[in-house]
Amino acid sequence: MRCRRAGRAARGAEGEEGSVLLLTIFYGFLALLVVLIVVAATSLYLERKKLFTLADGAALAAAESFTLDSVAIEAGELHAALTSPEIRAAATAYLAAAPHPGIENLVLAGAETADGQSATVTLRAWWRPPVLTLFVPDGLPIEVTVVARSVFH
Repeated sequence: MRCRRAGRAARGAEGEEGSVLLLTIFYGFLALLVVLIVVAATSLYLERKKLFTLADGAALAAAESFTLDSVAIEAGELHAALTSPEIRAAATAYLAAAPHPGIENLVLAGAETADGQSATVTLRAWWRPPVLTLFVPDGLPIEVTVVARSVFH
């Protein structure tokens, strides 16, 4: 009698055998899912940062695209007059010269000036996750807008 009771106590209650294996499989699947989602989110963040850096350079090149003939003195300060065609041409030239590996379907969505002194550049690209899963979309559009201005000191 004594041996049977000790054996049952060591094994646990009847009918609960194998439940630890199911929990282990479930938590392993959950951990893998969390890792894949974090990898995708990190990839999206880094892709946006790359696109933002590229747009920042294009906006800076566009803000510096004025000619010396377009510089005027207003209220004792120098101001350069920018035009939208100049800004678009400078941003397009910058994107053609700047390397951008890994950025898919890069489009110059907008390059213009609102006030004649600042350049606004909008870039659009497509992001794809590094690992395809059922829980992450197979791609998302990314769009960034940057404003740059030339200032004389």
